[in-house]
Amino acid sequence: MATPLSDTSPSPLRTVAVVGLGTMGTGIAEVLTRAGREVVGIDISEATASKAVTALETSTARAVVRGRLTEQEREAVLARFRTSTDLREAADADLVIEVAPESYEVKHQIFRALDDIVRPETILATGTNALSVTRLAADSARPERVLGLHFFNPAPAMKLVEVVSSVLTAPQAVTAVTDLAIELGKEPVAVGDRPGFVADGLLFGYLNQAAAMYEAKYASREDIDAAMRLGCGLPMGPLALLDLIGIDTARTVLEAMYSESHDRLHAPAPILKQLSEAGLTGRKTGRGFYSYEAPGGATVVADALTPLSSAPETPGRAVRSVGVAGSGTMASGIAEVFAKAGYAVVLAARSEEKAQTAKARIGKSLARSVDKGRLTAEAAAQTLDRITAAGSYDAFADVDLAVEAVAEDLEVKQQLFATLDKVCKPGAVLATTTSSLPVVACARATSRPEDVIGMHFFNPAPAMKLVEVVRTVLTADDVHSTVREVCVRIKKHAVDCGDRAGFIVNALLFPYLNNAIKMVQEHYASLDDIDAAMKLGGGYPMGPFELLDVVGLDVSLAIEKVLHREFRDPGLAPAPLLEHLVAAGCLGRKTGRGFREYARR
Repeated sequence: MATPLSDTSPSPLRTVAVVGLGTMGTGIAEVLTRAGREVVGIDISEATASKAVTALETSTARAVVRGRLTEQEREAVLARFRTSTDLREAADADLVIEVAPESYEVKHQIFRALDDIVRPETILATGTNALSVTRLAADSARPERVLGLHFFNPAPAMKLVEVVSSVLTAPQAVTAVTDLAIELGKEPVAVGDRPGFVADGLLFGYLNQAAAMYEAKYASREDIDAAMRLGCGLPMGPLALLDLIGIDTARTVLEAMYSESHDRLHAPAPILKQLSEAGLTGRKTGRGFYSYEAPGGATVVADALTPLSSAPETPGRAVRSVGVAGSGTMASGIAEVFAKAGYAVVLAARSEEKAQTAKARIGKSLARSVDKGRLTAEAAAQTLDRITAAGSYDAFADVDLAVEAVAEDLEVKQQLFATLDKVCKPGAVLATTTSSLPVVACARATSRPEDVIGMHFFNPAPAMKLVEVVRTVLTADDVHSTVREVCVRIKKHAVDCGDRAGFIVNALLFPYLNNAIKMVQEHYASLDDIDAAMKLGGGYPMGPFELLDVVGLDVSLAIEKVLHREFRDPGLAPAPLLEHLVAAGCLGRKTGRGFREYARR
């Protein structure tokens, strides 16, 4: 029978037992001891317990060297930590945090044993990110005192802590651990019990799709990872992150998510099973998607899959002059990039006035670079002088490379490519900057589809390093080589991909954004909590709703529809909430209201 909660305030949680002294458990113990808590670390392995003590000694010694702790404070921290192999040492704990392997049987055994050891008021927390907190609570003698406390790795550095309530959890227990998390200098986010919670619930779907993309041989592991780092500003690429997390761990989390959601996006990619069963689980074994210098190491070493050279096998065509079609922000940015790299640029629009306005925008951008010390006044003037504004695409008669950057509308782009086909000289490379439309459809609007390729720049083009180079089944080898060589000259990182919806970045990014919208739609978590979870727990530069409002909800919806139409996966269907906001004219920052409201300028 469950012990009823008393009316008195919960314990201040001064003594904490951490069960499981792997990397995460050791990190949590360090956070607690440095915050003044008495901590007993418990592990069935004496060697693991000893390793945890050594790790704390090492990390606190580093803190003294860096001036973050005094030697006296370090000694006090070490004195507050003791280890044991006996679970009965948790008897006096106010809080027990279980961080055992992600196995329900293992965790269940620990919680049932703790029922007979700890005091009735002791809070029992599980560190799981995949298993049901409710199920663990229901099997406990004190379900009202069981909750989830999900730290992120490395625990001393990561600010996010997800506080997970089941339908059985008492509010007083939630308040007590939330207060503790704040005292530890963490940012707690309250969530309900579902596999992955907020951060991992969004993160692991994205990682799974990246693994499937690699397995399908759509792009190389290096290009997938570079695309997401450079195109989205993420600290790590998805395949490198899977190696860090552990491919077996990722598979376990995804299995738990799929068992609840039945969403194909959560069904573990077969390659995760293959690698796991082969013992290639990532950094910890020295090999996963990449090969590492040693088990547990972070240094990637070359293997049979490492590209031998980035130099194209087929020589490219000579490019001395570039035409940029369009007058918007992207066209101006691309023209600036080429001009800075020394190319003669023709910036053409539907009228002379639009072209001159676009050139003036470039002048302002260059002036800002001068003011910030990134460019000399002389270099800025020379760059602007290389750009010729034109009110007709006839001005592209002599360019070697024509780059289209007009509206993301297939009919508009096809009409433009038909025009380029007529005005551009034979042998000129014709490139589209589309982010979601089929490149081959633009190519078929010309009489020379072999000369057409995708060059997807990211906004703002002068700052963003990534260019997705998109080959169609008709693109000539020397056209592909030309664009790769041009990317080197303009100092952009080129990644190769095939002509399918979303290419690399948008195909991985927008399902993640769509799933975030579904979380809000289902009242699982708030906009602020989801944004905070992904910034603090995933290292994302912006939360999903911040990003959606910047990109534009109408643009996001269009891309979601293209992905859904291409892959026919029900999980990719745009969230109804997104469709409703677009229908209401709430398109994000540009209209003053999207998921959030913004002050009008």
